[in-house]
Amino acid sequence: MCGIVGIVGHSPVNQLIYDALTVLQHRGQDAAGIVTVDGQAFRLRKANGLVKDVFEIKHMHRLQGNSGIGHVRYPTAGGSSSSEAQPFYVNSPFGISLAHNGNLTNYEELIALMANMRRHINTSSDSELMLNVLAHELQQFDTLKPTPSQIFTAVGRLHQQVRGAYAAVAMVIGIGMVAFRDPFGIRPLVLGRKHTVAGMEYMVASESVALDASGFETLRDVAPGEAVFVDFEGNLHTQQCAHNAQHVPCIFEYVYFARPDSTLDGISVYGSRVNMGVKLGAKIKREWEEHDIDVVIPIPETSCDIALQIANELALPYRQGFVKNRYIGRTFIMPGQTQRKKSVRRKLNAIGVEFKGKNVLLVDDSIVRGTTSEQIIEMAREAGANKVYFASAAPEIRFPNVYGIDMPSPDELIAHGREVDEIRRHIGADGLIFQDIADLEAAVAEANPTIEHFETSVFTGNYVTKDVDQAYLDRLNASRNDGAKTARAGEQGTNLEIHNVCHS
Repeated sequence: MCGIVGIVGHSPVNQLIYDALTVLQHRGQDAAGIVTVDGQAFRLRKANGLVKDVFEIKHMHRLQGNSGIGHVRYPTAGGSSSSEAQPFYVNSPFGISLAHNGNLTNYEELIALMANMRRHINTSSDSELMLNVLAHELQQFDTLKPTPSQIFTAVGRLHQQVRGAYAAVAMVIGIGMVAFRDPFGIRPLVLGRKHTVAGMEYMVASESVALDASGFETLRDVAPGEAVFVDFEGNLHTQQCAHNAQHVPCIFEYVYFARPDSTLDGISVYGSRVNMGVKLGAKIKREWEEHDIDVVIPIPETSCDIALQIANELALPYRQGFVKNRYIGRTFIMPGQTQRKKSVRRKLNAIGVEFKGKNVLLVDDSIVRGTTSEQIIEMAREAGANKVYFASAAPEIRFPNVYGIDMPSPDELIAHGREVDEIRRHIGADGLIFQDIADLEAAVAEANPTIEHFETSVFTGNYVTKDVDQAYLDRLNASRNDGAKTARAGEQGTNLEIHNVCHS
């Protein structure tokens, strides 16, 4: 999962993009990058690391220009090498830079297509691949300045070739900003504007909170299959560019990824999590009627709003039993099982008085690999808990995700091939309960009933793009399981050592 932002303004945008990326940091901690447009030149800074570490004062001074795009990355396709950091750039036609959130499911097909078009792809990133598809389609128009209609035609042709999940934003030298969303609207993209003395400024971002931080008014979500074009004079053009577009947003955005103060596709993330607590609390009351729970404790931070509502439903005390070190990254999006294991106890510390001698209900947003849940339950017992029950605000995650979330290997998913009681024994809980899929969908859809379906493949195994078969999943597993990641990390470490020797 990544975060993207793009702005066309009338004054320098480097600080605005930096601020937007800072509030989108939760979407990716592997790398960050900003490209600004300074006349007829791109100014680029990107590297591995957090936003605050990648951009020093000297970099910000160099990022001149009134328009630009930014990106925070966590790796799914490709590796963690700094060469995979975004935005990417091609010099033909015009000069185009692009940032992308999502994952393309027909990567190998597109690689072959671009090779036939004599376009070289320098990394294993599907984002660079998408950039080249867009560049190729824009190059088909024999003009120095394509019209909005021609730009929308190029995006429409891209939709016909590219499959998977994608929200993307691109800057084209001398032309303007182009942003678009896949025909299913799997990944989010929000459009905003700001009135200034010099004229209207426009912004797109992965979440509405990025617009808030930059002082932009949220206009609306970019529709599935829609493209937004803002020229450098500040004129906004929009058009639906996909045939048979459907609105099937990723439900995991609301469960885990998005910030609670964001609104995506007309749905408050905070409100959806409150609703999840209502639904799950009702299920606990129904199925554990004779429970002996003394207190409800969230596993911070995503589940706090959910747990509070569960406590209200059950008429039980709600307590903050864990203190979170906010300077440790989100364990779910850390590459590699070893790193995730090491980070859990550095990230959380139990408050003993809230556990000692009590039967506690721990609430988390989801259970993915189960390693974190197991360690947290151990911490609760070490803090003196008598019994430890566990509730997940999401259903059992049984299937790989192919749309930009790092859940690639079925063997690494604790619920794959296991029933609830077996999962309970595996993580060491005295009781375990999951949200029902129907309740989860109802909890999220309540604020926007026009959305009839969500992308829920990790729970159901139903992939909305209809192009994912077992052969694809096997290839994905081989390239993205923890063993493959460890091997890539070793290769990148060796390359880094060579690089340092050459420049010492």
